[in-house]
Amino acid sequence: MPNAEMRKQAATKDGFIAALDQSGGSTPKALRLYGVEESAYTNDDEMFALVHDMRARIITAPAFNGDKVMGAILFEKTMDGEIEGKPTAQYLWEDCSVVPFLKVDKGLADEKDGVQVMKPMPGLDELLKRAVNKGIFGTKMRSVINAANREGIAAVVQQQFEVGKQILGHGLVPIIEPEVTITIADKADAEQILLEEITKELDKLPEGEEVMLKLTLPEKTNLYKPLVDHPKVMRVVALSGGYSREEACDRLSKNTGMIASFSRALTEGLSIAQSDDDFNAKLGDSIDNICEASRAG
Repeated sequence: MPNAEMRKQAATKDGFIAALDQSGGSTPKALRLYGVEESAYTNDDEMFALVHDMRARIITAPAFNGDKVMGAILFEKTMDGEIEGKPTAQYLWEDCSVVPFLKVDKGLADEKDGVQVMKPMPGLDELLKRAVNKGIFGTKMRSVINAANREGIAAVVQQQFEVGKQILGHGLVPIIEPEVTITIADKADAEQILLEEITKELDKLPEGEEVMLKLTLPEKTNLYKPLVDHPKVMRVVALSGGYSREEACDRLSKNTGMIASFSRALTEGLSIAQSDDDFNAKLGDSIDNICEASRAG
């Protein structure tokens, strides 16, 4: 079973979850925003080494600790790597007091019925066993909703919970992430359907089982408050979804009980060219802003 102290922190502690889980498709963009162009690497191994260095720089920064960063979501290669000679998840918990999570999905299928479900994950059980052995507390997996299509949204939610039950079977806590694209015209309608479909699946979970939810910041303030209060939900976290950090924090601060799980909004303004002092100061400001917005809600 998950570490009791980790569970207590994940369920109740102030702060937010840092999403450091960019995978193969999103890594080049993350590196570009950090000031590393594609000409700086010639293959995937070099690319992942560079992004690991970026993540290690974030994790070892003075402000990156359990006082304000409740948890961190890792990419598989980051979990398999080390920071200052320790396995990453072990370093996060022992040195930073930050709860480690792992991204487990393998990307998105082609769009159908206005959504993209997750690609098959045939090696998931083996990955989950490795995650348990490495001290991971929970997992995260992402689908995408591009239209207020009930059939499509129901398919996304059903798949998320089906895989979530597999994850629960390994003693890990799944973060279920059905992202609603922020630019769609019917975003509010899609979110209402999503609320209804998630509630249906939560009500089917056996007594004593809990999941976390990672949801796009909604158009209607406190739309997801019933999920925050649901007995089968350990925590509801918000993804920034392409909003600037300023707008994401503003929206988050108005939604009671939600905390942040930001990726791009967390690393906004960080650069490989910055001195350690400048980098640490910029990251510290970002952490302060995101944590304040999480607490305000």
